[in-house]
Amino acid sequence: MTTNGAARRVDQFTLDNGLRLVTAPASTPQVAAVNLWYGIGSRFEAPGRTGFAHLFEHLMFQGSGNVAKGEHFDAVERLGGDINASTSTDRTNYYETVPEHALDLVLWLEADRLATLRDGMSQEVLDNQRDVVKNERRQRYDNQPYGTALERILRLGYPEGHPYHHATIGSMADLDAADLDYVLDFHRRHYGPDNAVLTVVSNLDPQDVRDRVERYFGAIPARPAAAEAPDAALTGLIGGPVAERVVETVPAPGVFLGFRVGPYGERDFDVMHLASAVLGQGQGSRLYRRLVLERGLAADDGGAAADLLPFRYTSSLMLANMIAREGVSGDELEAAMIEEIGTLGEGVSDEELERARAVLERDHMQALSHPSGLADTIGSSTQLFGDPELAFTWPQRWNSVTAEDVVDLAKRLLVPENRLSVRFDPESAAEPAA
Repeated sequence: MTTNGAARRVDQFTLDNGLRLVTAPASTPQVAAVNLWYGIGSRFEAPGRTGFAHLFEHLMFQGSGNVAKGEHFDAVERLGGDINASTSTDRTNYYETVPEHALDLVLWLEADRLATLRDGMSQEVLDNQRDVVKNERRQRYDNQPYGTALERILRLGYPEGHPYHHATIGSMADLDAADLDYVLDFHRRHYGPDNAVLTVVSNLDPQDVRDRVERYFGAIPARPAAAEAPDAALTGLIGGPVAERVVETVPAPGVFLGFRVGPYGERDFDVMHLASAVLGQGQGSRLYRRLVLERGLAADDGGAAADLLPFRYTSSLMLANMIAREGVSGDELEAAMIEEIGTLGEGVSDEELERARAVLERDHMQALSHPSGLADTIGSSTQLFGDPELAFTWPQRWNSVTAEDVVDLAKRLLVPENRLSVRFDPESAAEPAA
């Protein structure tokens, strides 16, 4: 066990089977938040097998050796609790927030599907959830205006065969190709206690929580061998500018620009995170003030035009996206966005940088303000960086970044040679003039 002393914020334990447990006190009495981060995301997927990490997120709720299909959801929701899961490139996590007296139930449910999920898996379950995921893809990607933007961005930003070249949702063809044997093997290779971080935020004594976790998870064996992720090494700029223009049924031109930046956790990432806040986070940001308020080129997005895709194991992407106002062409909006982004290399004021720090710190502290958000942030810090205390100290990383740091990195990275562009134009915009 490790702890940070009298001003304790977290306690850590590692079980004999490799499960890492982190506990932290909750700000809300009589509530327990449980969050399991597994080190399996879409970066582990091979070509022809995309979408499996996300498909598996769905399968984890479809019954196990001792829990029937749907009962995991029902058991938590009957208590008035919250339950869900999510998948990204670098992890899959499962989380519940319940009354404190239900902690044992949730720990048993999570341990049971980790240990016995393969006992409850069948071809019928696989076929059903494959159809659910395919329908999700239709609703969120294929039939949604601008819905395929992320897929197109990743294809332009990462070379063919790179583990970040594809989106987490996967392709229809790969989902159709999923077979039961591969699904069972996927669970065997990736879902073990040695590949998980379990975070419990509650007001129970940490040793009490540890004893409960040991009771439910302690007998689950570690995986025979750790799964190896494909090589994600990537250096240099995108080699742009590279662009893709899409003509389809969208209400107005939409422009998505991307630039390769440092991996999540490196200083260059922190610098560009602040740069993205200067550019497009909040109504005091440059893109909002210049293109929404002053020039009237972009639709009012409330100040949400720029952010970073945080990839831990390869170069991340800084993205800026805006939708054109009526009567504004995609060409005009894209040129204006590129021009405004370029101004970062000309100078950033101390006032802008301070506002950017405040925006990022506000968002970070809001995530920590409730038990479920705190558990998730601690799980992220532990799984990705091996340091749960980062959940509390991360804002300090922004304090050492200067305006000169932002300008210098913008000059190197926010350049045409490192730019990708995905643009959606309405079908009518492609029609020749009469």
